[in-house]
Amino acid sequence: MELELIEAYADETVFRNDENGYTVLVVKCGKSRVSAVGVMPQIATGEKLKITGEWVDHPVYGRQIKVHACEIEKPTTLKGIEKYLSSGMIRGVGPATAKLLVKTFGEETLDVLYSQPERMLEVPGIGAKRAQMIQESYAEQAQQREAMVFLQSYGITPALSVKIFKQYGENVKQVVTKNPYRLVEDIEGVGFRTADRIAASLGVEMDSDFRIGAGIKYALQEATGSTGHCYLPRPELIAAAQSILGNEPELIERMLDSLILTHAVTAQVLPAQDGGEDEVAVYLPMTYRSECEVARRLYEMLDAMPDTMATDLDAQIDEIERMEGITLHAQQREAIRTAVTSGMTVITGGPGTGKTTIIKCIIKLLSVSGEIALAAPTGRAAKRMSEACGMEAKTLHRLLEYGGEEGDFARTPDNPLEMDTLIIDEMSMVDIFLMRSVLRAITPGTRLIMVGDADQLPSVGAGNVLRDILDSGAVPSVMLTEIFRQDEKSMIVYNAHRINHGEAPRLNAKGSDFFFERAVSPTDAAKRIVELCAVRLPGFLGLDPVKQMQVLSPTKKGDCGVWQLNQLLQERFNPSAPHKHERTRGDTTFREGDKVMQTRNNYQLEWKREGVFGWEKGQGVFNGDIGFVTDVDPQEHTITVQFDDEREAVYEGADIDDLELAYCISVHKSQGSEFPVVVMPAVGGPPMLLTRNLLYTAVTRARRMVMIVGREAAIDQMIRNVNTRRRYSALCRRLRQMMEL
Repeated sequence: MELELIEAYADETVFRNDENGYTVLVVKCGKSRVSAVGVMPQIATGEKLKITGEWVDHPVYGRQIKVHACEIEKPTTLKGIEKYLSSGMIRGVGPATAKLLVKTFGEETLDVLYSQPERMLEVPGIGAKRAQMIQESYAEQAQQREAMVFLQSYGITPALSVKIFKQYGENVKQVVTKNPYRLVEDIEGVGFRTADRIAASLGVEMDSDFRIGAGIKYALQEATGSTGHCYLPRPELIAAAQSILGNEPELIERMLDSLILTHAVTAQVLPAQDGGEDEVAVYLPMTYRSECEVARRLYEMLDAMPDTMATDLDAQIDEIERMEGITLHAQQREAIRTAVTSGMTVITGGPGTGKTTIIKCIIKLLSVSGEIALAAPTGRAAKRMSEACGMEAKTLHRLLEYGGEEGDFARTPDNPLEMDTLIIDEMSMVDIFLMRSVLRAITPGTRLIMVGDADQLPSVGAGNVLRDILDSGAVPSVMLTEIFRQDEKSMIVYNAHRINHGEAPRLNAKGSDFFFERAVSPTDAAKRIVELCAVRLPGFLGLDPVKQMQVLSPTKKGDCGVWQLNQLLQERFNPSAPHKHERTRGDTTFREGDKVMQTRNNYQLEWKREGVFGWEKGQGVFNGDIGFVTDVDPQEHTITVQFDDEREAVYEGADIDDLELAYCISVHKSQGSEFPVVVMPAVGGPPMLLTRNLLYTAVTRARRMVMIVGREAAIDQMIRNVNTRRRYSALCRRLRQMMEL
């Protein structure tokens, strides 16, 4: 990528998104008119620009400038000033007024508008009210431009500069100059490294309190947001902060004590467990409050037992067996009995252990005596639950009635859910924050049944809720170990349990549905995966390769990582074509027909869905939702995505950054989903990522076939690697302490 400085004059604004500054601008560059595309401040016709950018050839729109930074030169000639004021950017000024202003003040016109607005009263037809409007509008434009230039001089992208200006307004310079580390906490998308670079250029010392405090909080934010910890032990936090900051531990220790005293972070001594030592746990305040609240509310629910079933429960279970033509195993009967006679129950087990059968029996038993609600963390998981149980299951966000502001649900202690029983599937995906919201929305006395597989990967978000509840022993639980869903020829369930027990899977058994193909290198494995997905497997199975097959990868980087495989698969399944509109954002090009995934909870994004009674509308698209690009609008620069549950959302501006191609997704992102066919590379990589429970999670996503491509040694490496990184969470200890266990 070769950047160059291009001087041009603004000729016409074709499109502008005022929310994020994304602009399509026609400029005069020498004798040519070309499009300049990117995030820019508001630009008036005729303004002289200094654009830092690169020349690119767009398949539809031809040669254009991809803008990385844009500086506007203040017009100095009378003609230039008049043209700028006539552009319509300044409220209260049209062509006639612009001519009068320039005639009255000449080359001083812009200075008068900015610093001497009372002089505008000298112009015929301009009164005090209009003069104020003109001055405020001009000042707003000038401030945004100054802020953009100021921020971009520190290497901040234009898109991020717009975000920062919208947060701080005219105070941008003051805030950033005083404490650039505020950006990390206030602006999503600004990391510590960016703030640190700005601080260094402003002369902020390495041992500044602002810097060290921000570094400590950033280390905690990374531990919570990226690694899933609820807290870090004090020594580990100091070590993590030191690796970020480079300061001596003593300085970090002193600053940490100060943050604790001012309640910027929360520290608590946690009692020893398993014969270890007490540890000082340091939390972000919100995470600490969430964990404590979850423990307290679970305890309160256990203390408020609902009405139990009649004493003839065994006879009722016998009747269900007769009516359904099934025979329940002793473990399954125990799970059903525990669920309907307890206020709270956890039912956990691997694939094929009969969890769905148990849920269906529980529904039959409890539906006669009260209202039941079914829920799951993701749309795909809720859809599977609905199909399996024969009644509607909602996502937890929909059940809790997300209300419009991030993290704000309509269902709260003041407006609780009205139901007798709530059954949640895929509990391993529920993090500490979502669990808090669920427990806030249900009243003591509501029966809560949690179903999941504790051997899968833990939630993407902070906490290890399902495992902690099980390990605490505080909640009645049943662990299913007997396998029931086992076709004679099927090896998927069989091999999943072998992997979970530390045994190598049986590969390529005759008539099997669990296959392995050897590859000599990661590059060879990637080529084989593309060929398998595009030709061999669809022909053999008669399936749609994009809709019914899913490539999963343990890593994001490398020849067999998510990013590279997506590029190869997109090129094979949905190549560029003249009739397909497309939109490039960062390093990714989205085309009509592409398979995509939402990668972040976006509570504000609006969607619509066609129903029996017309269009249903709502807000909120969530991490892990998969859909297809149905439209790319070249004029409005929007991308329309239709998700699996028929919701249709229109993306524009910064919202597009939350989309990724989904021909290949990470194993972590596949949680809660099932696919007819799963294809996965096994080529080695970082031990921290390649673990037994990751392989187990990947294999259990498949219903009809598993295909692994790579080396047997890489599979063995994953099975042996049970040293999964511990998640720091104290929910288990809090529950034990409350129950005095």
